Amino acid sequence: MATRDEQPSERYSEVVDRLEQVVKKLEGGQLSLEDSLEEFEKGIQLVKRGEALLQQAERRVQELLEHKGGDRTVPLEPTRGAPSKVAPAAADDDDIPF
Repeated sequence: MATRDEQPSERYSEVVDRLEQVVKKLEGGQLSLEDSLEEFEKGIQLVKRGEALLQQAERRVQELLEHKGGDRTVPLEPTRGAPSKVAPAAADDDDIPF
């Protein structure tokens, strides 16, 4: 189950924007100790989510590079519980212009 800070369709840029908001609050110096700790915890969760999104993107790029950029589609987020599979390339490689 996805939490508020960990939405399945969340974009990396959204995570970074939310993390920047947390940092601004913390740097503002207007929060109590308890609120500061709560914001810090949110920040740590956002960093972890951002790292996970970057790792997914890295895996996707690696899969695309391993298959020489052929006519294959690699989803950004594989279905949970299912192994990541790459669609087979077209059998006729003579159509490649280079």
